[in-house]
Amino acid sequence: MKSKETEFTQLIESNQGIVHKVCRIYCDTPEAREDLFQEIVLQLWKSFDSFKGDSKFSTWMYRVGLNTAITLFRQKNRTVNTTSLDDGSFFNIKSNDYDEDYEEKLKFLYACIKKLNDVERALILLYLEDLPYKDIASTIGITEVNARVKMNRAKTKLKEMMNPQPK
Repeated sequence: MKSKETEFTQLIESNQGIVHKVCRIYCDTPEAREDLFQEIVLQLWKSFDSFKGDSKFSTWMYRVGLNTAITLFRQKNRTVNTTSLDDGSFFNIKSNDYDEDYEEKLKFLYACIKKLNDVERALILLYLEDLPYKDIASTIGITEVNARVKMNRAKTKLKEMMNPQPK
């Protein structure tokens, strides 16, 4: 049987793209993204015992990651204070950077997404993951109908930002 730490490390390593996407949406610099990445991993570890398997691990991971990012983003002091756990060998998990070409292609999209409010950012991020509205609603903590309405509004805003019409 796998130890809790081993199971956690394997789950994080195989799903770390989720954390990278959250970090990219909420942070501008590589240093801030790395700090947020570590903070999200810490929060995932602290709440790992609360994951009961009622939803997909990735859905739960999005919820913890988005809540951590939004909480830190809203604080006046934007520095991320991380706590270290002395016996946590899983903190050797390293963030793998995205391919630079891929990053460059997404730069404009991310710049537009960053102009959206916190909930709209989360909705768009989950939408880009091709999650069904039911999972999006569950992750954000709203009804499926409300998720659809908010998503349509967010997509309209994003389209207007990406394709401004001359006046």
